[in-house]
Amino acid sequence: MKAIRIYEQGEPEVMKYEDTKDLTPGAGQVLIRVKAAGVNPVETYIRSGSYAVKPALPFTAGTDAGGVVEETGEGVSSFKPGDRIYTSGSISGTYAEYVLCRETDVHQLPPNVSFEQGAALGIPYATAYNALFRKAQARTGEIVFIHGGTGGVGIAGIQLARNAGLTIIATGGTEKGQALLSKQGVKHVLNHNSPNYIEKIKDITGNHGADIIIEMLANANLASDLTVLARFGRIVIIGSRGNVQINPRLIMMNEAVITGMVIFNLSEAELKIIYTALIDGLSKETLKPVIGKQFSLKEAPLAHKTIMEPGAYGKIVLIP
Repeated sequence: MKAIRIYEQGEPEVMKYEDTKDLTPGAGQVLIRVKAAGVNPVETYIRSGSYAVKPALPFTAGTDAGGVVEETGEGVSSFKPGDRIYTSGSISGTYAEYVLCRETDVHQLPPNVSFEQGAALGIPYATAYNALFRKAQARTGEIVFIHGGTGGVGIAGIQLARNAGLTIIATGGTEKGQALLSKQGVKHVLNHNSPNYIEKIKDITGNHGADIIIEMLANANLASDLTVLARFGRIVIIGSRGNVQINPRLIMMNEAVITGMVIFNLSEAELKIIYTALIDGLSKETLKPVIGKQFSLKEAPLAHKTIMEPGAYGKIVLIP
């Protein structure tokens, strides 16, 4: 089978498209034919060596995929060959034609959801759900500011917040991205490349501020986030690429909470709750991943370069 293999950490070019040995599922494992693999920013950090956890070399990246069950190992009872599924974790890496997964990391894909959309579910939707409802404890009627709303996690957060009855403010850096936000039902769309855009939040909210801020790039935005946070507000940091200097008095005055999250810290029980909740939204089409760009599997280096560029728009997927 074909797969992307990484023998050393570094720039995107370290990813090699090559033949690898076929996979066989062991006890409790499922072998999946990958129809689409999701590309997430965290995978670029792992590839480059900047992530805290460094996998043993060589390895194949990727946790998210949409595909079809090819074969099941001993003891697997939830799936059979031919089932349409999506994954939320992998043993062998999803940047490949086939992937091995634990049974607990495989989920039924509703018939109305494409394989490409299935590849967009695992990390993005679980991250957004965890940030909004487990970390921020979002409540109906609250105001959420999604700071960077046009990528995979941002779109997931918007759809989940909309379904929960939150008032949404979100940013996009391009006209195309802002149009996408409006199409997703965001009434208050801001351009984070415009001067003083952050100050408009106080006007939008009648000087109340945002009860919740979902932050995708804390090193650039956390200091300004604190200036528009409501009293008793909560900031959940999903992404950061460096250090930041903040004014702690703004946290003290509002009795604010700043928390970070990494989806890989969640237990199986916590993830099961999240994915059970997502299935209902997918079946009812209140959750609908947006696919931005598709690349062939051999174009994985280009996909890694693209996902780190400004102007995110939907989910990037690889097609084997």
